[in-house]
Parts: sequence; structure tokens; C-alpha cells
Amino acid sequence: MRVLLTGFEPFDGGTVNPSWEVASALARSRGGEVSALRLPVSFARSLGVLYAELERLRPQAVISFGLASSRSVLTPERVALNLDEARIPDNDGSQPSDIPVVPGAPAAYFGTLSALLWARALEKEGVPAQVSYSAGTYVCNHVFFGLLHWQASRGGVGGFCHLPPFETVSFERQTAALDAFLGDVLAQKFKI
Repeated sequence: MRVLLTGFEPFDGGTVNPSWEVASALARSRGGEVSALRLPVSFARSLGVLYAELERLRPQAVISFGLASSRSVLTPERVALNLDEARIPDNDGSQPSDIPVVPGAPAAYFGTLSALLWARALEKEGVPAQVSYSAGTYVCNHVFFGLLHWQASRGGVGGFCHLPPFETVSFERQTAALDAFLGDVLAQKFKI
């Protein structure tokens, strides 16, 4: 089984993005069965980078991570909206408002990796987690929706989890819990 993990570059004046730190650490610890891709915080460029890697790797599962600096728990996302509505500009200076991610596509997609089972697995590892029912409308949602739209016609399992800052839940705790969950995914305990 091939699994692709994605995380984002820093944005909004930050110097570190926990999503990339966690994704790259998990890929390094798992070797060849798992790879990581660093995505730009860009409405215009992120999906092109993601789609090129999906075409190259053809992974059976894609697990994406993003930073939610205001959250204090890990939040697997349930729904991706076909909507770009940026509260702040992306790293290219773009700030779309009321624009579909994919014109003509459905209004939303449900993640195909159970957010509820994911949250329970993280809590079992001693890390605070809860299901979130919307990935928002910034670049995280843009990528999650774009991923699920791509998979709708090609197959595969996709999930997205927002991570809190490391000051709230340490890098070590997040990585250990997500590594245990990744082991379950690789063992196909979630009907992949």
C-alpha cells in the first residue's frame, strides 16, 4: 500500500508549519511505504503540485494535514466545501471570495477516511481530538476538496486533519499518535 502525506509551508508570517513537520517526520519514520509532499499555501498552485504527485505515485490513501492555530486539539475533518473564501491572503497575496474550488463540482464532499474513527484512534493514544465538520474555506479546505474531487473519479481514500500549534500539543505527542493511526491505515483497519 502506498500512502501520501501532505503538509503545508509556513504562512501568515510563521516560520514553522506543524503540518509539514509532522507529515515529513511520519514519512521518514515509515520508509518507502509512505511519502510526504510539502504544499504551497496558494490557491493557484497547491492543487497543481498535489495532482502531479498523485499522478506520479498513484497512492491508495492520501492523508493531509494543515495548521489550525486557534484549535487546542487535533481535528480530523469530515467535510470539504466547494468554496474558497479567504480571511487572509495566501502566500501569493491572493484572497478569493465566494469562488468555487472546482466550478461545476458538487457543493461538498465527505472525507473517505472516517473522521470519527480517526478521532477515536488519536484519543486512544492519549492525544486530545475531536471531529470537525468543516475544513473551513482557506487553502486547507481547497486542497481537501480538490483531493476528494480527484479521487471521486480515480479511487482512493482521502482524509484531512487540522493540527494545533506545538505549544498546545507537542510535536512528539502529535507525531506519536498520528504514527499509531498511520499504522492502522497501513494495516487497512479502516476498510481502505
